[in-house]
Amino acid sequence: MNTPPCLLRIRYLPGLQDYRATWAAMRAFTDTREADTPDELWLLEHPPVFTLGQAGCPEHLLAPGEIPVIQTDRGGQVTYHGPGQLVAYLLLDLHRAGIGIKRLVNRLEQAIIELLATHGVAAERRANAPGVYIAGSKIASLGLRVRHGCCYHGLALNVDLDLEPFGRINPCGYVGLTVTRLVDHVPGITLIETAQALGEILPRHLNRRD
Repeated sequence: MNTPPCLLRIRYLPGLQDYRATWAAMRAFTDTREADTPDELWLLEHPPVFTLGQAGCPEHLLAPGEIPVIQTDRGGQVTYHGPGQLVAYLLLDLHRAGIGIKRLVNRLEQAIIELLATHGVAAERRANAPGVYIAGSKIASLGLRVRHGCCYHGLALNVDLDLEPFGRINPCGYVGLTVTRLVDHVPGITLIETAQALGEILPRHLNRRD
């Protein structure tokens, strides 16, 4: 007998969402959720900010300049968030979903690969380097945190943002890693339509209904 899909509430948050406030909201949601609390997917943008994951090394911050740097509790190294980048935060009860963190990362990557394929863009994942890549350039990064058997944080997809700040860091801790954005492969694509597409594709990979 097949297990019916569980509810995934999708929230599209308007404007530029402050990173610290959003991070605090994710932690509060995770700490206060109950066994029957529906999982949520938050889709949003941040103002310019560099974030260091738990394994983040300050030496990968080359020249942050006026852009703030925040030490956070997600996995991974250093990355950049800014306007024009679609951030998807997944607040998921892993025990209830019956899914481990490695499998979850694989499904998140596959959702992005499928989204890009709908526009005729071939993308791939890399072993031991979470994220999604187009011809060797990174277009999406991932970083998660597991707490009380539930996860938060998620992924960031470069849609139509200024890529200059990535030159101020070693993205994800890799010297010389190049980054790309969706608009350079699909001219005219917007963040809103990309968010809507991800909101349809990702629940299927998680066996969730929205």
